[in-house]
Amino acid sequence: MPALLRALPALALCLLAACASHRARKDDQAFNFPEPPAPPADGAIFHTGYSGGLFENPTARNVGDVVTVVLMETTTAAKSSQTDTSKATKDSLAAPTVLGMPVTIHGTAVLSGSLNNANSFSGAGDSKQSDSLVGDISVTVIKRLANGNLVIRGQKEIDLNQGSEYIRLQGVIRPVDISPDNTIPSTQVADARIAYGQHGALNDANAPGLLSRFFNFSWLPF
Repeated sequence: MPALLRALPALALCLLAACASHRARKDDQAFNFPEPPAPPADGAIFHTGYSGGLFENPTARNVGDVVTVVLMETTTAAKSSQTDTSKATKDSLAAPTVLGMPVTIHGTAVLSGSLNNANSFSGAGDSKQSDSLVGDISVTVIKRLANGNLVIRGQKEIDLNQGSEYIRLQGVIRPVDISPDNTIPSTQVADARIAYGQHGALNDANAPGLLSRFFNFSWLPF
């Protein structure tokens, strides 16, 4: 039993290392970046899908070309609700009479009553959320669709003193939307998937502990 207790810290360290490496592998596999295929070297001057006019701007149009996406993502959502209800009920039942005389017992009228009820409800709710992501990221054209649209994908990772930050983007753009300086706003990227995150000591310090996350699970009854 003492030997088992001494082995527990080492087992815990192994589990933490496995979890960290698994998370790193998961992050690395979030986006795959296959190398664009090289144009066929058949000795010809013209290649299908790789033509360019003499008087056209050098913007991205073929697989392997680079285009800069200007991140201009801003979302704002707000919702509020208020409900007020009230209800009151009042009624009375007079004592019956027989031949003009009220029905009494020992001089007290019977078979009479009254009803008086009131209830009210008041509820209110308010929710607001705002997000913003501004910056630039250069991505690569990985596929040219049959209609001429371009599938783009890329990432930018910055290693800092106490961690790292990354931006990942993929989506579909139209060549006609690309500016002469070879840039396109992120608002014109269709089926866009943008991810921003960070790793390191600062990110870990801002995350709740294991027990805190456990007690915040939605399926707990309290």
